[in-house]
Amino acid sequence: MKLFEYEAKEIMKSHGLPIPQGFIAKSVDEAVSIAEKIGLPVMLKAQVLVGGRGKAGGIKSASTLDEVASISKYLFSLKIKDENVESILIEKKLNIMKELFIAITIDRSERLPVMLASSMGGMDIEEIAKMHPELIVKLHIDPRIGILPFQARKVAQKIGLKERQIITFSDIAVKLYKIYEELDAELVESNPLAITNTGDLIIADARLNIIDDALFRHKEFQELALKRMPESTELERLAKSKGVRLVDLGGEIGVIGNGAGLTMATIDMLTYYGEKAACFLDIGGGASAEEFAKALTPLIEYPRVKAILINILGGITRCDEVARGIKKVYEELKFTKPLTVRLSGTNEEEGQRILKEIGINAFTSLDDAVKNVIKQVRGI
Repeated sequence: MKLFEYEAKEIMKSHGLPIPQGFIAKSVDEAVSIAEKIGLPVMLKAQVLVGGRGKAGGIKSASTLDEVASISKYLFSLKIKDENVESILIEKKLNIMKELFIAITIDRSERLPVMLASSMGGMDIEEIAKMHPELIVKLHIDPRIGILPFQARKVAQKIGLKERQIITFSDIAVKLYKIYEELDAELVESNPLAITNTGDLIIADARLNIIDDALFRHKEFQELALKRMPESTELERLAKSKGVRLVDLGGEIGVIGNGAGLTMATIDMLTYYGEKAACFLDIGGGASAEEFAKALTPLIEYPRVKAILINILGGITRCDEVARGIKKVYEELKFTKPLTVRLSGTNEEEGQRILKEIGINAFTSLDDAVKNVIKQVRGI
């Protein structure tokens, strides 16, 4: 989940990090009032959850209140990569002498957090990383220890900082990693990290992305996450609201499997016979009856899903547990959609017996199950 710049800066400020004075405006009048309050000149920064807003004209400076009014009016009318600008961050303009870059993220190849820093920050940091990788300093972090101040000081020296700036940079790096760790972040970044005319280091821009799979540990963000899923479909948002993670594939047959490979094979077989799956929903190994009941709920509620296919190869997941989950849904919800079940493996006979109690005859062959659900959808 991505946070807006102003939200990221509020968190950074609460951790004692240096950020410019600023407030959020949701109208032109508010923008003018804030600029008058903090004093001119100011920066007006469109708040969107996509990159490249600077190049798209989403960041402007203003030296008069008239400029604040005209620029904010323009920004509120702007669309950046299909995102409307609904709020603007008004900040006191910094006198920036140099732009640095600092970020904490994950190095998947090393399976470790990594701090990235550069003496060349700004809008073209991605190009700098490609064309001049030697300008990017990397520090892999032992998650059992975190960033030690002496390590951060060495990085500061490598990017050309001197004297008190080295100490300040070290403090910023340690605090950014603390945020990264505490919030289960995917990325904590300041680009640029500005050196002002007084020699101070200030977080001029901020990004903070939180790993979706860790949001259950951060209740303060859960409601926000449901609202902030513009890239997700209606089915995916419905599923997430039920505590279920799935990928919407656009078809009419909901697919649930216990394992990624098995679920993909089920989708492939549907495709082979000319039908498209509504979703990829891997319930995983060892799922309980309650977990299966929860997984079924969004597929039952979503109107585009015309039928449901459950494919279970019992190993760690017991077929009787799956059957109990299905029975639970039948008993608690108004189940009107055709359901096809393939059960094979551990406690298969008991699972089939439980399903027969609610009128479902489970298949042992995936091919037969797929053909059956296709007949249900096509009304054959």
